[in-house]
Amino acid sequence: MTVIISMLRGVNVGGHNKIKMDALRALYESLKLRDAQTYVQSGNVIFKTDERDIARLAKRIEDGIARKFGFRPDVILRTAAEMRDVVARNPFAKRRGIEPGKLLVSFLASDPGEEGREKVRQMKCDPEELRVEGREIYIYFPNGAGRSKLPWAGLGKMLKTQGTGRNWNSVTKMLEMAEKLEASN
Repeated sequence: MTVIISMLRGVNVGGHNKIKMDALRALYESLKLRDAQTYVQSGNVIFKTDERDIARLAKRIEDGIARKFGFRPDVILRTAAEMRDVVARNPFAKRRGIEPGKLLVSFLASDPGEEGREKVRQMKCDPEELRVEGREIYIYFPNGAGRSKLPWAGLGKMLKTQGTGRNWNSVTKMLEMAEKLEASN
């Protein structure tokens, strides 16, 4: 059994694409995804599955949401092992004074390739800092994301792949939940 962290893009944001988390958990269970647990209201679901094809699994979840709720958010998946790697690769981890609530990880649906990563590296973004590693972009907002001038929502278009952001507190909490689920195997 593999433990998967599922992150829905654009759910319960600004009153749009509303899904109650108990209904979302029930949908995942109906899709034969086991021990589904949600974290906060933004569409994070941690579950177990025997499915090996992650792309097919994401499409199956997207199809299920479309049938049940009438809209189709992007579903971005990471295994528990991949999430451990995301945490281990945090380029800001050793720096003092980094506030976890101001560090965001944008999880990309697919690898943007070296050309895409280079575009991100070339962006002028002061005072924010961007680091791109594999399928993740780590963004530190020293003054908070709400005041940022960084067009981070447009990164998906530039990279030709969509993503969804989670702050560092959410990333580490979802990993903790995934590891508890792994231990229950």
